Amino acid sequence: MVFISEEIIDALTEELEAQPENYELLVKSFQQTQPELMAYILSEDTLFLTPDEREHLLYLSLIIWESVRRQNPELPTIAIENVEAAEDKNWSTLEAVKARAFRERMDVFFDKYPQEDLLAFVEDALIPDEESVITKEGREPLFVTLKTIIDVITI
Repeated sequence: MVFISEEIIDALTEELEAQPENYELLVKSFQQTQPELMAYILSEDTLFLTPDEREHLLYLSLIIWESVRRQNPELPTIAIENVEAAEDKNWSTLEAVKARAFRERMDVFFDKYPQEDLLAFVEDALIPDEESVITKEGREPLFVTLKTIIDVITI
């Protein structure tokens, strides 16, 4: 898999900000080409998130997917079994972490991770700021969900 750089991610983010009408097209394309991944994002497991967090999850998932797809146009359709296995592994890893602060808890995922820029993009997107829609309770589940998506589409 080709490394997805910060430049690729930033270019796509800027493109979507400049042309918001492309967002709906991207959602439709994602839904058609990755139906099981879309079902995972919209599953009952994400119902505890706020509506804003769920929308942010979809947006970040689209950025990840489209960044990867542009570098790998032949991206295969992801099976839910692969998603579930990756998610279980990520939760097990996180449960073993003793740190309390969010960034410190996420450090374990960065060690020798081949898509560090994508993972850093996710981590940065979940850090609260004055415009943040992310709750403290939603941060870790969002991170695990998005890390799982990165894992299964960049293998």
